[in-house]
Amino acid sequence: MKIKHIYKYLAVAMTTFVTVSCSDYLEEQPYSQLAPENFLKTKEGVESLMGAAYANASNMVSNNSIYVFAADEWITDFAYQSGDGVNATALQYINFTWDASIGLLQGESWDYPYRAIRNANLVLENLDELEVSENLKSVYRAEARFIRATCYIKLFWKFGPVPLRTSTEDDVQLPRASSEELTNFIETELLAALADLPAPGQEANYGRAHKAAAQGWLSNFYLNNKEWEKSADFAGQIMDQWNYALFPVYEDLFKVENERNSEYIWVRPAKTSADRRASNSWMNTAFPVGFAKDPRTGLEFSNAWRNWPNESRIRDKFYFSFDENDKRRDLILHEYINTDGNLISLLDEVDNTRSFKYWPDPEGVNASFGNDIPEIRFAEILLNRAEALNELNGPNQESIDLINRVRSRAGISTALDISDFSSKEALRMQVLDERGWEFYSEGKRRLDLIRMDKLIEYAQARGASNAKPFHRLYPIPFATMDANPLLTQNEGY
Repeated sequence: MKIKHIYKYLAVAMTTFVTVSCSDYLEEQPYSQLAPENFLKTKEGVESLMGAAYANASNMVSNNSIYVFAADEWITDFAYQSGDGVNATALQYINFTWDASIGLLQGESWDYPYRAIRNANLVLENLDELEVSENLKSVYRAEARFIRATCYIKLFWKFGPVPLRTSTEDDVQLPRASSEELTNFIETELLAALADLPAPGQEANYGRAHKAAAQGWLSNFYLNNKEWEKSADFAGQIMDQWNYALFPVYEDLFKVENERNSEYIWVRPAKTSADRRASNSWMNTAFPVGFAKDPRTGLEFSNAWRNWPNESRIRDKFYFSFDENDKRRDLILHEYINTDGNLISLLDEVDNTRSFKYWPDPEGVNASFGNDIPEIRFAEILLNRAEALNELNGPNQESIDLINRVRSRAGISTALDISDFSSKEALRMQVLDERGWEFYSEGKRRLDLIRMDKLIEYAQARGASNAKPFHRLYPIPFATMDANPLLTQNEGY
C-alpha cells in the first residue's frame, strides 16, 4: 500500500471519530459519506482534517504549557523548576546536559508538527475533487499552506533544517533539506497563503488563520533569520492595515475572560476540559506549596484546582531586574498566605518567585484551565519593528518610540531617549531586556538569546558550564534518527 493511502485511511479514521463524537449520538451517520474514498471529497471531511491539522500545529492535543514552551525557558536566564517527576528532565535542560533521548523533543517538538504537515498535505491533495466554491477552496488551500509553513518554522527553530515533506507521495525516509531549501519553502508558502487568507475577524472560526497571523509569522521568521528590512516591513503592515492595539492593563491581558482581545494576533487556544491535554495547565505548576491566598489581589485557592509538586519558578536575578514601577512584575508572585494563615515570602528561598501570568481560570477544574497562550501579540510586533530598525539604522527615533509604547503600558514613567544609546549594540541590549520583561512565560526567550548571541554566554554566567555553541539547536530525537538512516544528527550530539 502506498504511503499516501496509509495516510488517507489514518486521517479518515481520526476525522471520522471527530465528526461522530461531535454530532448528536442519535443522528445516524451515512456510511457512504464517511467511506474513505468519499470522505475527503466532502466539506465535512476537509473541515475535520483541517481541524486535526490545527490541533497538532498548536499542540492543542498536548497544550500543557509546561511541556510545550517551559523547556525553552528552562535553558534561559529567567526560568527554573523543582519537584515532581519532571524535575529530572528539567535539570537536563537547565544544566545543558540534554540528549536525543528526551521525550519532549520527540513528542511535542517533532511529532506534532509533522502530523500537522501530513494533514495539511492531505487537504491540499484533495481540494480538486472537493465540491465547494472556488473561493472556499482558495481559503482552504491558504490555511493548509499556512499550517504547513508555521510547523516548518517551529521545526527549523528547534532543529535546524529538517526533511521537507510536501506530499504524501514522498518517500518514508527523506534526508534533511538544506537551510536554503527549507527557508525558501517557508517564505514562499506564507506569502502565497497571505494572498488568499481572510482579514482578521473574517476567518470562519476563532483560532483559524488570517492575514495578520501570516504577517506576524513572517515578521518573526525574518527577524530570527536576521532579514531586518523584511521583518520591519511586515510588522509595519500589521500596524498600518489592522486595528490591533496594546491591551490597556497588562495584568488583565492573560485572564481567560479577556483572551479574545485586540492585542492577540495568534494564539494556542485552550479550553477547560476533562481532558487536560486541550487545556492550559501552567497554574498547577506555579502555585507554591500550601498556597491559600494572594495578599495583593485577594485571589484564593479553589478546591476545584490542583497544586502540583512540579514547581515552575522565576530566577531572582530576573525578578529584581524590573523597574520598581513596572506593573508586569505584579504577575510574579513574591509572597502568599499559606493554609496555616502565615505570610510566606518566596524571596527567602533562592529562585523561588512564581509567574502567575496565566491568572487562574475561575472555571478551571483540576489541572485544566482555559487561558489561551499567545504566540504572537501586538506588543511583539512593535518590538520586532523596533529591533529590526535598530539593526538597519542604529539608534533611531521610531525604535525608541515603539519601545516606549510598550513601556508606557507597563506603567514605567521614565521614557527612553535616543540620547541614552550611543550605539546599535546598546539599543540591541535594551530591546533584549524589554522583550524579557514583556514576554516571560511565553516561550520566546530562547530565540531572543540565540538571535542576539547571548544564549551560551548567559547560561555559563549562571553556572551552566556545560553550555556550548552547538546547544543553539536541539538534537534530532533518537527514535526519529533510528527510523531514518538518511538523517544526520546535529553537531555535538
